[in-house]
Amino acid sequence: MSQYRHTENIKTGLFILGLILVYGLMFYTQKLVVQLREDNREIVQLYSEIMAEAILNEDNENLNFVFENIIKKVQFPIIQSDINGDPQTWRNIPDNMDTVEEIRRFMTTMDAQNTPIPLKYISSSSEPILYGYLHYGDSVLIRKLMWLPYFEIGAFAIFLFLGFVGFTFIRNSEKRHIWVGMARETAHQLGTPVSAIMGWIDWLKTHPEKSETIAKEMETDLQRLEQINERFSKMGSEPEFENVDISKLLNSIFGYLKKRLPTTRKNLEFEQNIEDGLQIEANGILLSWAVENIIKNGIDAISDDKGKITATVSRNQNNVSITIRDSGSGIKRKDWKNVFRPGFSTKKRGWGLGLSLTQRIINEIHKGKVTVLESTELGTTFEILLPIDRKI
Repeated sequence: MSQYRHTENIKTGLFILGLILVYGLMFYTQKLVVQLREDNREIVQLYSEIMAEAILNEDNENLNFVFENIIKKVQFPIIQSDINGDPQTWRNIPDNMDTVEEIRRFMTTMDAQNTPIPLKYISSSSEPILYGYLHYGDSVLIRKLMWLPYFEIGAFAIFLFLGFVGFTFIRNSEKRHIWVGMARETAHQLGTPVSAIMGWIDWLKTHPEKSETIAKEMETDLQRLEQINERFSKMGSEPEFENVDISKLLNSIFGYLKKRLPTTRKNLEFEQNIEDGLQIEANGILLSWAVENIIKNGIDAISDDKGKITATVSRNQNNVSITIRDSGSGIKRKDWKNVFRPGFSTKKRGWGLGLSLTQRIINEIHKGKVTVLESTELGTTFEILLPIDRKI
């Protein structure tokens, strides 16, 4: 239940983070717009002072020079009007405005964006005289900046939507692989003991005198079925850890599998290089499942009637290393990581979940690491590294 709560918290956090990013983008853009508008106002104010100076000199040529060579250089719309608000001269207005009335309406729109600058000239003998106004609008850059956040948010929304669709498709595909793989893995796990029990029953019918020996083997297979039930139940709960003897664990796996190999694989050789009494804190049921998956994968990789599976255990200060080598056909270098993905299999009839479960058991539950250490046409070596102290 806590996982669902964490999922909801993550969704809420991402939503709040998205709102903060959108607000931050809008705020920063508007700040730039305000700053550019202020810069434009300072420029227009300077132009008004230059024009006032030209008028003060009573030289029409100076005034024409100011407008033709200075004001017309600006990159934003600007209109000079008289004291009654009638447009006199203008620059950078839309090309489709042909009448004075259209220009006046456009001037009103600009006044809503920016307050007009009064044009005054000051003589030494009188008060400042108002002779008109400079009306100016936003430049193309400002208009682009005002729309920029909406384009960015739109582009981000499209990218997010496509990412969500793609991620949902991948997640659903992986779910299908996992469900199919889990069903096949369950059938595979049950197949060996169930087939063995059926074989013991047939053997018992023809050899009743060996009932005691057969009963012990059947009991072993029934215990195996109980162990399979525990394996699947512990994958969905908090596993319990205990001291596990690695040599006993591997001897048990090899002993069980060797007696129940298909008749076409009876010549397989199992070799163990294991130090007796080597113990580690682990969950024995899940760890045996992980190791068994690798061994079974090695058995399936051997195509000849003869082959060899070798298990070696070594220990250093921090870790216990379990290496399992088979004499199978090997794995391509590009697939060394892919073999741990749910649904991926190099076998024609593989279910693609065994090694994925192994990785989950080793990496997530035991805080260790499982990798393909080496693989050639002569065989493959898997390595399981388990920390002696799980807190490492």
